[in-house]
Amino acid sequence: MKGALMAGLAAGGTVLVLVATAVTGGSIDKTDSLPGDDAMGLNAKAIPAAYRDWVIQAGKLCADAPAALIAAQIEAESAWNPRAGSSAGAQGISQFIPATWATWKVDADDDGDADVWSPPDAIMTQARYDCYLADVVRDYKITGVSNRELMLAAYNAGPVAVAQAGGIPKNGETELYVPRILQLMGKYSAILDQPGGPFGSRVVSYAKRWMGTPYSWGGGSVSGPTLGVAQGAGTRGFDCSSLVQYAVYHASGGKLTLPRTSQAQVGVGRAIAHKNLQPGDVIAFQLSGPAGGYDHIGIYVGGGQFVHAPRTGQTVSIARLADGYYASKPQTIRRYG
Repeated sequence: MKGALMAGLAAGGTVLVLVATAVTGGSIDKTDSLPGDDAMGLNAKAIPAAYRDWVIQAGKLCADAPAALIAAQIEAESAWNPRAGSSAGAQGISQFIPATWATWKVDADDDGDADVWSPPDAIMTQARYDCYLADVVRDYKITGVSNRELMLAAYNAGPVAVAQAGGIPKNGETELYVPRILQLMGKYSAILDQPGGPFGSRVVSYAKRWMGTPYSWGGGSVSGPTLGVAQGAGTRGFDCSSLVQYAVYHASGGKLTLPRTSQAQVGVGRAIAHKNLQPGDVIAFQLSGPAGGYDHIGIYVGGGQFVHAPRTGQTVSIARLADGYYASKPQTIRRYG
């Protein structure tokens, strides 16, 4: 592989699958491990074998475009068809229009020709372009939507369209493309086990994959971030209870759908004493006092910390139970699964 491209590879991470780390004359040496996307790793078996090593390699170019996202994009763009074309002139497995290809093309397999119809060349170019777009849209300082969503929107509609829209363009295509990629990422992701049992670790993992996603009052569902209502009407994201609902739903393989509100969520599951907390347990708080009921909820991740969607203007993040604000509030703990 070209030296400049190799210099862009990220290093380190938790061992889950063997990945490509060096390419010489088109051959791949599988000696390193794939870094997880927060607590998510790669379900490599879901990727067609002919393209697996290149997707894994592409996913190491930058943190903004992990391998699961690269794979999800390819499925949405071409259904893994390297000869795919479109009425708009897009070509190949990653669906580049000629002008974009001419600027970003990579001769990944070192055959002397950067060919849009070559899956290795197209997949590595896709990752290179994704990483570039992530940096571009980050500079736009657009609020209310994650940088990953903006990156995907820019891949589909172009960065200028994203800038002009001040977010995801509503053109009848891009607003459908972005959530489809995020949903498909689940197919290409694998959960990395953590202490506390398989189900609890999965709950934590599915919540942590949305770290940095905006809080949106009334937003979010088992399908992922959505536009909220009232003060959340202009923001695509999660509120505290929808994040819990999403994580538990996917951790259970779609078998367990919690009620939508935090007050209702504490009415199901098993009550757990604070001393018996395990990762994946859900902690609800009475932030407004007993009269307000359990109006906030999060997921225990271990080490005295929990992941939650805090409030308008903030993002999905980790907080400490020992924080004076939360420690002083009445709490209840539930365990599902």
